[in-house]
Amino acid sequence: MSEQTQQQGSAAPAESAQTRRWRPTRRGFLIGLGVVGGAAVAGLYLGVPYMRRQIAGVLDGAEGAPSTFAEDPWAWFAVEGDGPIQLFLPKVEMGQGVHTALAQVAAEELGVGWENITVVHASTSNPNGAGSITSGSNSVSSVFLPLRQAAATLHTMLAAEAASILGVATAALAQDGLAFTVAENPSQRVTVGELVAGKTDWEAPDQAPPLKDWSTFQVIGQSLPRKDIPAKVTGEAIYGYDARLEGMKYGAVVRPPTIAATLKGVQAGSAGEMPGVVAVVAEKDFGGVVADTRQQAWAALSQLQAEWDPGKLWQQYEIDAMVTVGNGDGITIQDEGNAAGLLAQGATVTAAYRTPFAVHAHLEAQAALVDVQPDKVRVWCPTQAAGLVRGEVAKALGMKEEQVEVQPTYVGGGFGRKTGFEAAVEAARLSRAAGVPVHVGWTRSEDMRYGYFRPPTHHVLSARLTGDGELEAIEHQQASGDVAFGSLPGIAAVILGADFGAYRGGLIRYAAPNKRTVAWRTQIPVKTGWWRGLGLLANTFAVESFMDEVAHAAGADPLAFRLRNLDDANPSHARLKAVLNVAAEKGGWGQAAPAGRARGLACCLDVDTAVAMVVEISLDRATGKIRVHNVSAAMDCGLTVNPDGAIAQVEGNVMWGIGSALIEEMVIVDGMVAPANFDAYPLLTIKEAPHVEVTLLEAGDGRPRGVGEPPIGPVAAAIGNAFYALTGVRLRQLPMSEARVLAVLE
Repeated sequence: MSEQTQQQGSAAPAESAQTRRWRPTRRGFLIGLGVVGGAAVAGLYLGVPYMRRQIAGVLDGAEGAPSTFAEDPWAWFAVEGDGPIQLFLPKVEMGQGVHTALAQVAAEELGVGWENITVVHASTSNPNGAGSITSGSNSVSSVFLPLRQAAATLHTMLAAEAASILGVATAALAQDGLAFTVAENPSQRVTVGELVAGKTDWEAPDQAPPLKDWSTFQVIGQSLPRKDIPAKVTGEAIYGYDARLEGMKYGAVVRPPTIAATLKGVQAGSAGEMPGVVAVVAEKDFGGVVADTRQQAWAALSQLQAEWDPGKLWQQYEIDAMVTVGNGDGITIQDEGNAAGLLAQGATVTAAYRTPFAVHAHLEAQAALVDVQPDKVRVWCPTQAAGLVRGEVAKALGMKEEQVEVQPTYVGGGFGRKTGFEAAVEAARLSRAAGVPVHVGWTRSEDMRYGYFRPPTHHVLSARLTGDGELEAIEHQQASGDVAFGSLPGIAAVILGADFGAYRGGLIRYAAPNKRTVAWRTQIPVKTGWWRGLGLLANTFAVESFMDEVAHAAGADPLAFRLRNLDDANPSHARLKAVLNVAAEKGGWGQAAPAGRARGLACCLDVDTAVAMVVEISLDRATGKIRVHNVSAAMDCGLTVNPDGAIAQVEGNVMWGIGSALIEEMVIVDGMVAPANFDAYPLLTIKEAPHVEVTLLEAGDGRPRGVGEPPIGPVAAAIGNAFYALTGVRLRQLPMSEARVLAVLE
């Protein structure tokens, strides 16, 4: 194994443990916290689990996680010598900064400096780690309490042992980094490494140790530097594309010519005669080559003879016709009062909105390194869902899941797409055929065209105002391709009815006495699925654009109209009002905008996080180009573990949201997804980035909420509302491209 891959690997699993008393080696011990209860459908969304204390087990050398033992832990620590304490977590680092934030959480309860915690990507050698998915903006919020409990338990055990060695009561101890001292005589001290080396039995405390009051936090709440940045700057960080093993080869796989194509057969052709080719795989449902270099594999691939049935050559207008309110299965997901009855008498305002296919556009393409042995398979890949990869690889090889170990690497951008497993399955099949470890790395074109996409959506909204301009009834009819249902078992649709991913952000959050939301599921011939925020951007674009339209119909200021339709007695409404007021103040709402500019606002409540934004735009009427100059954002995400990290998440969402609002769009042309690369799918550039001011508010209950996705919700709607303020014309379809702008201005 090369040095690079060893850095991300894991040790062999330990023997199972059956009691609360353990006999660790002199090098280290582990402590973890078990999880009882479960997650939502297919484990894709961790709920708030019932947690309980559990000493997890012991590793020889404390270098990885135990594989099987009673009540497996979900998070665990390894203590070895006087070096940093290792925290093993199944939550992956993909640029969002969760390893930094979670190190802060652990350090707080352990009473050590943040620098004394090292976070390690856990492999699937631990069953509970295999069940975790890094998604849903829940990495910090879901781990916060159990991790604090695990850290507090470890601290209690170490302190008890230190007190015993030093011959004092635990209350007489002080802590100096990774050492305990006698408070009245600091020269009497013992290091954590000495505690571990000298102990042969460890036992959990009889009572769960108390946790610190959130008002006393010293590490949580600090803007500490990102732990992953140094390695990423120096190039030491290992991503999936970087994974290497001695003797490995490179693989490439045939791809269908259209989205509806089916493979009829593969012939080796002259691929085996190409330079560097090690193996050719020509099977009924799969074709690929293995070669000494990636370039040789790509070159040989062109010599394989694959026969395809292209299927129907779908066009974008056909997909749009399918994704239309009234088509498919409609499920009422919100119904308060009598909105349907009142609106049947006549709506004051009605509008329709559309959003397109979009790709994830992450920097690192799909990749995986797989080593298939007769009774063991090792996988290294950039994945948000290591357990899912393990299951799919095992199924493809006809092996047991316990025989497959997946080690996550750093993830070079995911945004939902790295829950995919295709590259790992392809590399596994090629490795088995060639008898050597094989790395499969997709090209950018493959990554753009052969994954899954954010689905297109269609929205029809209606509202009824009273004679004095009050909101009496409002309805949101929403149609979408699959989001969550694209990845979950078919039974999920039967159980859940509506796709919770597709309607995320679609509920009416305002205090209208009569409100209704209906989600229409449309099954389309294009694979769609998880995308940052799921349906949040599309639904918030529709709902918040429409609220602006209703406000203008009522002759009201858009901010004032929103505020009077939020109830102070409702805690969520109160938080929305707070972020709206702050964003408005910071963004100059109610003040004259600079010449040629206008402002718009929008808000949302997602994963219990309230976000509001005011944007300031200008318009080049000759070209139709919209330019966003300033964004004032306010977010209440509860307790903020690392403020700089939270602010960076908002800034990233703003950039992403502007790109989605103005330029990003995938289309189906002659049965294939287009475009195939960034030359025709432009992303927002740094020179186009606006000035962004972020204000963080707190709910005041000491509980963190999600940060990674909620800020993307209001961006597009705020831009569209600013465009109306500037021109008096509505843009109801994304992206607000130059061509669409010029068309509505004619």
